[in-house]
Amino acid sequence: MPESSDKLKNLSGREPTNRRPRQSKGKKVGKKKVKIPNPQQRPPKREVALTRVNHNMMPPPTPTGVRRSKPGLIMPAAVKPIGYMNGTTPPFYPNTVRVKNVRVQKQAMPKMGRRMSRKTRLKPMARTMLYALRLLIVGVGIGAIVGTILSVFDPATRMPSNSAAQSHNAGTNQRQSIPNAAAGLYLSQEISPLKDAVENLATANSNLTLGVFFVDLDTGGYVGVNSLTSFSAASTIKVPLLIAFFQDVDAGKIRLDEMLTMEKEMVSGGSGNLQYQKVGSQYTALELATRMSTISDNTATNMLIARLGGMEALNQRFQSWGLSATAIRNPLPDLAGTNTTSPRELGSLIAMVNQGNLVSMRSRDMILDIMRRTERDHLLPSGLGTGARIHHKTGDIGTMLGDVGLIDIPTGKRYIAAVMVKRPHNDPEAEKLISSISRAAYQQFSQNTAPNPVMNPPAPNNMGNTITPNATQAPYSSP
Repeated sequence: MPESSDKLKNLSGREPTNRRPRQSKGKKVGKKKVKIPNPQQRPPKREVALTRVNHNMMPPPTPTGVRRSKPGLIMPAAVKPIGYMNGTTPPFYPNTVRVKNVRVQKQAMPKMGRRMSRKTRLKPMARTMLYALRLLIVGVGIGAIVGTILSVFDPATRMPSNSAAQSHNAGTNQRQSIPNAAAGLYLSQEISPLKDAVENLATANSNLTLGVFFVDLDTGGYVGVNSLTSFSAASTIKVPLLIAFFQDVDAGKIRLDEMLTMEKEMVSGGSGNLQYQKVGSQYTALELATRMSTISDNTATNMLIARLGGMEALNQRFQSWGLSATAIRNPLPDLAGTNTTSPRELGSLIAMVNQGNLVSMRSRDMILDIMRRTERDHLLPSGLGTGARIHHKTGDIGTMLGDVGLIDIPTGKRYIAAVMVKRPHNDPEAEKLISSISRAAYQQFSQNTAPNPVMNPPAPNNMGNTITPNATQAPYSSP
């Protein structure tokens, strides 16, 4: 063939320069070695920086001699253009590039605008509700203030002074309420006729020092003559001991059938018959409490003092009851008179027990039943009339004679009586004085169902304080 035909054959066997060679199916094509073009023929490299698209800023100036890329196409610096066999860069086809980022940002702006518009539409409604709530609060406050002012100036809520005085005077003639367990003994008005009778009897016995305390439990009328003066207690100290014993029974610290053993140091002379029993004998706690009160057994008293924790523990308990003059300092019999108490504290103890304070109602009934069986009845009981009943406890040593009790009379009235007399050694006039005072009190409470309505001026009591008539007093408070 001619030379021109050979040249045409060679030219026709070549592949196009702008197309990639087709790979045959089923044949594994290995990696083709790319011929590195001559550095002189390689076009200069372009370094493209990754920048953030900012629609508000002008694009940076393009240096001369460098091809400007189409806006919207950003090539990262780490991506290299694909090299072809001839060392040229692939052609740029603008139709094949999809710029999604720009379109998403442009579509998001109207959505944000719509959301903000919804929020702005809710503000007037919220403001309206807030204003309505404020007006409601202000209206309620103004209504409360106006109502308070009207109630102050309302004549129906004001009581004239004369009606208040009338109601106060009427209240003095009405029955006083007995205080509950949270209160002590209340006193209303001092009974002047009975007090005058007691003072006249005391004046007739100038060698005797008298202490008296009477309380009408229905009305609160009272009589006090040296009622807070401390006297030697003698066997009247067994009244607070009996109450403390039943307090521990209520608390479960002592059982009534508990057996107590009589020890040698507990045996004492004076009243009672346990002193003649054999040391080591045993008795129930209830039997010892009964003997202590009914026959004033000193040995039984000492056994109970030891079982209740001793003298110091008992004195602390007496103080917790509000007693200041009552204290036990020596075992029984206390012939020297170191154990002390006062007529008012003894009377207040019995009154509180009667009201259900200090002990339970069951223990209260047992205490009154034991005190009702006291064998010695030549003091307060000797001045009572027929049909009267007394629950009491006596005390007798050489320098003091006393009796304290709760008296029920046939008219239905109940009152407290506590009389203590300091005397020369075993002076018999003390016994006659107590009997006379008891008779005067019984006559006063039997004929009157209310305290004396006559208003008396305030009179100083034995402690230098003033007792105002019709004034409520609470000398002691329950624990």
